[in-house]
Amino acid sequence: MDVFVFASVVHTLVLPMKSPTRFNLLAAGLLGFTGVALGAFGAHVLKDTLAAAGTLDTWRTAVLYHLIHAVALVALPGWPWVGRCWTAGVVLFSGSLYWLALGGPKVLGPVTPLGGAALLLGWTLLAWHAFKSPRE
Repeated sequence: MDVFVFASVVHTLVLPMKSPTRFNLLAAGLLGFTGVALGAFGAHVLKDTLAAAGTLDTWRTAVLYHLIHAVALVALPGWPWVGRCWTAGVVLFSGSLYWLALGGPKVLGPVTPLGGAALLLGWTLLAWHAFKSPRE
């Protein structure tokens, strides 16, 4: 799914919308920048190294989740806990995958599901906020 279509769907489903919080916009900017940079770095500088180690798909998964949540933060209304969960989730989930793809210690493997749980909690909170919002 195109990330712009994704952001539009998220934006439409959570009406009535408030403006994104400063934290969400700052996190979106930082995560978007680092996601694009790490995606390019993996595709151009590390591609052969990651492919030889068999971790190129792991890197790509990290970049995908990283960028999806950066875009989602832009579309997110002023619900700070959703943004905090997504930001922590990206740092833990994608961060641990980047580390593992680069051959980091396997002891960080258990961090990945914690990051995934934070991402899922953020999506659950988003649905809860949408459900409890006044209907039009």
